[in-house]
Amino acid sequence: MINEVRGIINSKDTSLKQKTIKGLFWTFGDLIANQGIQFSIQIILARLLLPEYFGVLGMILVLISISYCIIDGGITQALIREQDVCQSDYSTAFFFNLIISLVMYGLLFVSAPMIGAFFNEPRIIWILRILSLTLVISSISIIQKTQLIKEFDFKTQTKINIIAGLFSGTAAIIFAILGFGVWSLVVKILSLQIMQSGLTWKYRKWKPSIVFKYESFKRLFGFGWKIMFSGLISTIYSNIYFILIGRMHTAVQLGYYTNAVKLNEVVSDSIASAILRVTYPVLSSIQDNEERLKYGFKRIIKTTNFINFPFMVGLAAIAQPLILLIFGERWKPMVVYFQLLCFAGMLYPLNAINLNIFQVKGKSDLYLKLNIVKRVILTILITVAVYLDFGILGLIGVCVIDSYIGFLITSFFSGKEVSYSLIEQIKDLLFFYIISIFMGVIVYLFGIYAPIGNFFTLIFQIIIGFVVYLGICMIAKVQEIYIIWELIAPILKRIKTKRFNDKDLNY
Repeated sequence: MINEVRGIINSKDTSLKQKTIKGLFWTFGDLIANQGIQFSIQIILARLLLPEYFGVLGMILVLISISYCIIDGGITQALIREQDVCQSDYSTAFFFNLIISLVMYGLLFVSAPMIGAFFNEPRIIWILRILSLTLVISSISIIQKTQLIKEFDFKTQTKINIIAGLFSGTAAIIFAILGFGVWSLVVKILSLQIMQSGLTWKYRKWKPSIVFKYESFKRLFGFGWKIMFSGLISTIYSNIYFILIGRMHTAVQLGYYTNAVKLNEVVSDSIASAILRVTYPVLSSIQDNEERLKYGFKRIIKTTNFINFPFMVGLAAIAQPLILLIFGERWKPMVVYFQLLCFAGMLYPLNAINLNIFQVKGKSDLYLKLNIVKRVILTILITVAVYLDFGILGLIGVCVIDSYIGFLITSFFSGKEVSYSLIEQIKDLLFFYIISIFMGVIVYLFGIYAPIGNFFTLIFQIIIGFVVYLGICMIAKVQEIYIIWELIAPILKRIKTKRFNDKDLNY
């Protein structure tokens, strides 16, 4: 059975197999450790600070995120995709990113008063001007980060993220205790970026040459601008709720939504990010072998959603005791926001992985066109929700509908690129989807009809969800269980061997 279900990790290229396993290990290590640290810090800050402070910051971060997309220009994706990259290519990309970051910083600095007036929030002005410095700081290390990804060095990235996360989180908590309010969150973001960039320069020994090669820029940007524009559209629309809620509602309501998004991202976005960081360079390296590419892509799709579906449904089911326990009673209004976002997040990794295929195959033009089509549909849905005054819940409900429409569109076209059709994807994923919903209903009903305190309710809900989902999968002999075991077995063996060696040394 095991031999029949091995995915991309069982390719003929042993080196690629080892890189994939090692990359997944360190990337998920980064996911668990770094996100765990950030989430713990977020909880502490949520208990120390008022919801409105998170709302004020949410108004700003959308502008910062948009600026990051413009600065990158899609060039880093082009660098990762290309097999042979020289020093002049890296140097050209470095100076392009640096120059654009300085331009974006200047624009945000000058326009800060107008942005503050738009949100009717004068505190935004200097917060935006200070936080915009992260654009320049990030651009200084963007090439080194790209090189680490291209070289499958996720171990170094994990170390950097953990150290930077601990430092910035500690600084933010100290500032919050001292009564600096929203500026505590500013300190957290700014110090995180400074530490990440500084440590990246320390661990990745690369320096740019004083050169800007037009041929390199033309080649890289020729591929990357479509990715950049598409990413820009995606970023604007994924953050449009911050703009709408910040403009149409209060900072307190936006604060509830902001932390609901943050909690959702701990699982949904993090899983997608971890998978994409590893699989994009892996799939790019086998892009010319159609059979291996299809098989690897199929295994990634199924294995990712074998994990993601039950996580997101389970989180929606345990939302109330989870949020009340970790954030406190004053954050109770965010429960329903979070539940809706979980159902939208079920398909986020699936959409991201399907879009990844267009980059792997060099179809950046199709990648861009599909993103435009999906955003036009989302615009129509949002317009209807705003016109009919559905409120915040209506807007978030639109997000759920959009995630399903996006999956249908993206999977239809990506399936043609790797001969893995939309119907095949639905058939492969339907079982995981159904049993995840079934598990979620049981867990949710237990929380309603067996209230035994938030802590014990949460513990029993998690145990029940795990037993129900995994039990059904084992009875059905789901292949993904064996694939997951194939990924972790070498890691467990290495840990066990190291432990025995340490004991021998002690003797």
